[in-house]
Amino acid sequence: MKFRILSLLAFCLAGSLFAQTTPPPAAPPTLPPAEPPYYRVRYEPSTQTGDLIFGVSYTIWIPPGVKTLRGIVVHQHGCGEGACKGGQTAAFDLQWQELARSHECALMGPSYEQPEKANCGMWCDPRNGSDKTFLRALDDLAAVAKHPELSTAPWALWGHSGGAAWVGTMLLIHPDRIVAVWLRSGTPRITSRENQALPPLQFSPQSLAVPVMCNLGTKEGVTVREGRFAGGWPNIEKFFTDFRAKGGLIGVAVDPLTSHECGNQRYLAIPWFDACLTARLPTKSGDPLKPTPTDTAWLAPLLGDTAQPATLFTGDSSTAVWLPNERIAKDWMAYVKDTAIPDSTPPPAPTNVRVTANGELSWNAGADLESGIAGFIIERDGQEIARLPEKPTATLGRQDFQKNSYHDTPSAPLAAMQFTDTAAKPGEKHTYRIVSLNTVGLKSPESPAAVP
Repeated sequence: MKFRILSLLAFCLAGSLFAQTTPPPAAPPTLPPAEPPYYRVRYEPSTQTGDLIFGVSYTIWIPPGVKTLRGIVVHQHGCGEGACKGGQTAAFDLQWQELARSHECALMGPSYEQPEKANCGMWCDPRNGSDKTFLRALDDLAAVAKHPELSTAPWALWGHSGGAAWVGTMLLIHPDRIVAVWLRSGTPRITSRENQALPPLQFSPQSLAVPVMCNLGTKEGVTVREGRFAGGWPNIEKFFTDFRAKGGLIGVAVDPLTSHECGNQRYLAIPWFDACLTARLPTKSGDPLKPTPTDTAWLAPLLGDTAQPATLFTGDSSTAVWLPNERIAKDWMAYVKDTAIPDSTPPPAPTNVRVTANGELSWNAGADLESGIAGFIIERDGQEIARLPEKPTATLGRQDFQKNSYHDTPSAPLAAMQFTDTAAKPGEKHTYRIVSLNTVGLKSPESPAAVP
């Protein structure tokens, strides 16, 4: 009995270090299957002081055929049960996969099992155990996937809301491992809210040299200054101002259409990461990250809509939005106007089209890097017979085949590349082809033909 009393006392004292004690564990999630090229590890909640008090799954996608990975793109969801469930499908996103594939990187989607009323700071501040668990997951996934370089590969970090707090704080903890950071509707946890014994984090020279983009909806305090999310802009403005004043390579992109939902931000975020990964990933896996080039930078006034080459900018550069190059500056100017970033390149053609004697078609398709996949055209004998999805819906941004969610992740259940030609008569021979459509309406070349 004495041992049990002492153990209980020790547990209570440990819990008093934080803003709240360990919540009841959430039910283990129902996740999409993770079979190669997907891999997954999951960890139970911990009651040890300083460890992660929530269960968490890490799902990773590895581009088929890549022998040595050059980096990891991490897509981190926000706070609350809905966001955590949204994170379950992040690694299955076709457009984010195309970004990862084009740079020989893995794509990771964490999913924390945070109950709705629990304090999400117990995971979105990495110092409360999620940093340690993330590093453990990289080691375990390296073993499971037989890619030992996962343990040491650099990271490109995207985060929404509480996820932005997580990736921004990781920037201050691990700047040497980070290629670039995208903060959608959130800022780093410079001061711990759960453990006041932890000293505030500092802007190191290494963190200031990492490209950062702050992104938020205009209804989060920029033009709409009341409501649940109105405090977003004051917090982001302070972080941007402080970081930029010290020479940080940081920008702000205000979404003119949204509040806290992610909207069309991926159509700027993915090209921005593409530019940063191109500039910073080492040619040889395992070598240090390359310094961020600054001679190609463009600048813009904060909350302005026009960017110029840094050499021509006449304003105060220490308060200006920093953009890595001309291409991204032009995308940024279109985004802050109406999010309608132009794209003149068609998506790749679908591959591996299969058809059964019953007219059941299936295929594979990679996404357009800039504009994703909106859907598919199904052709029989050279004539269009259907489009997929049959009834497109888009309520949170552009029409997207995977039904992009509030959290910038595919909606569950995952959309399947399948169609059944019910109009074909038994015994008839037909030739089928598939065409991809991206989200600006451009068509891919036709797929190779398939016959039953």
